[in-house]
Amino acid sequence: MKILVNFILTCLVLQCGFAQTTFSEERFYALVIENHPLAKQANLEIQFGEKSVLKARGGFDPKLYNQLNQKYYAGSQYYSFLNAGLKIPTWYGIEVKSGFEINQGAYLNPEEKTPNGGLWYGGVSVNLGQGMFIDQRRAELKKAKIYQQSTIFEQKLQLNELMYEAGYAYWNWFLAYHSSQLLQDAYNLARQRFDAVKRMSYLGDRPDIDTLEANIQVQNREAMFRNYRTDFQGTGYKLATFLWDQNSAPLELDSLTRPHAMDSVSLNASFILLNEEIDSAILNHPYLSITNYKIESLKVDSRLKKEALKPQLNLSYNLINEPINYNPITNLSVNNYKWGVTFEMPVLLRKERGDYAMANLKIQDEQYNLDNNRAYIKYKIRSASVEYQNALSQVEIYQRTAEDTYRLLEAERLMFESGESSLFLINARETAYIQAKLKLIEVVVKSQQALLSLKYALAQLV
Repeated sequence: MKILVNFILTCLVLQCGFAQTTFSEERFYALVIENHPLAKQANLEIQFGEKSVLKARGGFDPKLYNQLNQKYYAGSQYYSFLNAGLKIPTWYGIEVKSGFEINQGAYLNPEEKTPNGGLWYGGVSVNLGQGMFIDQRRAELKKAKIYQQSTIFEQKLQLNELMYEAGYAYWNWFLAYHSSQLLQDAYNLARQRFDAVKRMSYLGDRPDIDTLEANIQVQNREAMFRNYRTDFQGTGYKLATFLWDQNSAPLELDSLTRPHAMDSVSLNASFILLNEEIDSAILNHPYLSITNYKIESLKVDSRLKKEALKPQLNLSYNLINEPINYNPITNLSVNNYKWGVTFEMPVLLRKERGDYAMANLKIQDEQYNLDNNRAYIKYKIRSASVEYQNALSQVEIYQRTAEDTYRLLEAERLMFESGESSLFLINARETAYIQAKLKLIEVVVKSQQALLSLKYALAQLV
């Protein structure tokens, strides 16, 4: 019986297995970042930002234009209007324009007549009132650049969310595996003990009641083992949803793939944060940075709405000249020009004043949102930090509990060998040790999930 008990204790402490593939947490995270569709989708955020700037820059692209209108009736050409040229918008609200105009026909308005060779013109158009300091094109480009900067943090938040979910799935898989392994060993040992006790009872070395006691342990542990094995299979299916190859094809876990060993789990007590470290982390938090960029974009809108309170005052000036031998600057004279000025302004400005007031209210609303989110994120970080500290303490407690229950089991074994104990007490001590080991695995996993939650609150999972 002494040999049987020693064998039981050895197998409970040392969990052995066949040749298996270790799937580490680091390797799992690397695969998720590289190949998961949501990770690839998050990477598109950067491209969206780049293309939005490209689109906004298109508002400053030079534009070719051409207008041709002709009328023929009763065999006569009433008129032919041709006006073609190039417009070049600039950042400072000045539009440079150059073109060629030729008008012909029997029924032209005198002011629309041009020389036979046509007229070349070139000049500028300037907004002296509304649009002088900012206009829609400049506003769109400013907002696009702000959006481009915010997409970096958008990507980080999306990846942070993905890694948090993936990390939880890994540690649930880790918990189910090591728990099922412990129960499998306990079940196998209970089966071996039952066979041994049954033989000894047959020979008359043990009472028949010990056979019943041993069989009850087999039944209890088989039920527990089957539950944990089912959990391991289910958590494995969940983990596989995060595994993809480079061609975006889903992967499955091999039947021999296992998480890393318990003794390789790192309990990083240095990650516990002080208040000043939390304040520093909040300043650079991606979620708050995105909100700040949103406020900056709203300020651009507010500035544009404020510009609309000014009158529209546009001044245009064009030199004109008849090209000689297709040269537009031959005989160019400053005395040949056309110019114009346009003015427009609503009397009461009610729409403009309302738009400007609403733009400022949106900024204020977003600022309140920023203040609230800052306080909430600070709470989440502090709460997660406390949870992690408590989890580390729980690990230390249950490590000592597992060691103490093992020592009790050892002491009970010695008493059993000297005839001062019973199989029932050995089973009770053994069960207590198994429960302590299961709890230790659980709190180790909870410590890692608490660390995961802390890094998630800090947005530092990537």
